Amino acid sequence: MKILLFASAYNSMTQRFHVDLTYLGHDVSIELAISDVVMTEAVKLYRPDMIIAPFLRIAIPESIWRKYFCIIIHPGIKGDRGSSSIDWAILNDKSEWGVTALQADAEMDAGDIWSSINFPVNGETKSGLYRGKCAQAAIKAIKQTLENFTNPDYVSESLDYTRPDVKGCWRDSIKQKDRAIDWSSDTTETVMRKIRSADSQPGLLDNLFGKPVYLYGAHAENSLTGVLGEIIAQRYGAICRATVDGAVWITHLKQKSQDTQAFFKLPAALVLGELLTDIPEVPVPLELPVGCQTFREIWYEEKNQVGYLHFSFYNGAMSTDQCMRLRNAYLYARTRDTKVIVLLGGTDFWSNGINLNVIEAACDPASESWRNINAMDDFVYEVLRTDTHFTIAAMQGNAAAGGVMMALAADWVYARSGIVLNPHYKGMGLYGSEYWTYSLPRRLGQDTAEKVTSVCMPMGTQLAKQIHLIDDYFEETHAEFCNRVVQQAEQIAHSENFGNLLQLKNKRRFLDEQYKSLEEYRREELEQMKLNFVSSAYNTARRNFVYKVSPTETPQHLALHR
Repeated sequence: MKILLFASAYNSMTQRFHVDLTYLGHDVSIELAISDVVMTEAVKLYRPDMIIAPFLRIAIPESIWRKYFCIIIHPGIKGDRGSSSIDWAILNDKSEWGVTALQADAEMDAGDIWSSINFPVNGETKSGLYRGKCAQAAIKAIKQTLENFTNPDYVSESLDYTRPDVKGCWRDSIKQKDRAIDWSSDTTETVMRKIRSADSQPGLLDNLFGKPVYLYGAHAENSLTGVLGEIIAQRYGAICRATVDGAVWITHLKQKSQDTQAFFKLPAALVLGELLTDIPEVPVPLELPVGCQTFREIWYEEKNQVGYLHFSFYNGAMSTDQCMRLRNAYLYARTRDTKVIVLLGGTDFWSNGINLNVIEAACDPASESWRNINAMDDFVYEVLRTDTHFTIAAMQGNAAAGGVMMALAADWVYARSGIVLNPHYKGMGLYGSEYWTYSLPRRLGQDTAEKVTSVCMPMGTQLAKQIHLIDDYFEETHAEFCNRVVQQAEQIAHSENFGNLLQLKNKRRFLDEQYKSLEEYRREELEQMKLNFVSSAYNTARRNFVYKVSPTETPQHLALHR
């Protein structure tokens, strides 16, 4: 089937639809919905069998939806209408939400229902819910819609609020006043819910030291207390503010735009700077007692001869400091009397490589880029040269660029079903490092490695396993995925053949080193990266990414019809 995707951005949801529909055998082309004109043009050029809008901020022109079968993916339960569905669901503490596939109509979100899938909500952020459970449900909904579309006996369901299963309603676009924090009375749970409902866009507007700022990255704290609303501690760039029953850590801030000056998200301490001079730095150990709630990016657990090194960085971006701390934590894990080390990234993202926002904010972006990539390489190097343990990369969330290549340093790579991988750097004007010129061809072969890194397309877990980028994928939920990873890791650790497995691994690494050393791979990669970091291509692409500059046309590799 010829399917045309209309999308306001090539975001995670659009990429997921692109990947999954292509894997199902459909011919998929994409048009960024910049205007009615380009959408109309795309339809004339492609003449699709179906149009799907996985993420759309503007309406499909009537001239299109009257002539073509158009499905809108709405992130809400049956009957839910409006542009702030997930925001309201989180703010109102809904325990269940859903996705509905609607036929485009004159009235917003009121077209015939072709499929609807619900899922539980359990403390996720807006973006986390959208990328995770919402995306999974959306894919199920569109598959169901495609089945219904080809069934001549199927009759779509008109929106009828008298039906008992239609529990949604119209909700106006959410405003900042709807989720404003009252630091004098809001509990930790309430503050958390309000911030989560706006994370990662548009952020929750608040005030710090007289500055209007947007808050992101909330984590509950149940040990520290202080004057209500005051900043009482800081940790690794995050700040901690007291509530009526505890405190909340806030990892990132963005100053509100003023006149023509725009700002972007940064670690809170970078935004506030010297205003935090008198705020104490409160460290956190790698291992915490059960029941302790606090903010931590890196932590370690151990069970049955397996060490689990967790790292969860906001939006998957890894700054120089974070890379250095992760390397130190890994070195600690390697000293433990265990047999297997599992690297568990965050639930939203495994890793997206170097931290472009922090780099953009640096006095010398080229120098900070250099520091950042070297710190990341230092961590990857330690994983590659591990000869005492078997290593597993367990990718719970999406990954891109250096984050994908970082995972390949492990002996085995597992991924949660449905995550999206972008194993390439060129879109950011970079050659790439993280020893990818060693790890990627070793898994894929030289020809496939060159194709994957030059085509610059997203990849689903099915194709990733097929070409051996990953070893396996399984389970849709994070809990089920982690349980399977634990089973696999313990099976390796307790295997009678563990000694032989480790010996074979080390023999291969020894032979690879004789052919070409890791030092040489790194030197060659960084020679290219040093040139990239002062290039206009990288500086322009990074700036556009950080400031969220929208493209003025659809990239040609996405728009097959053009």
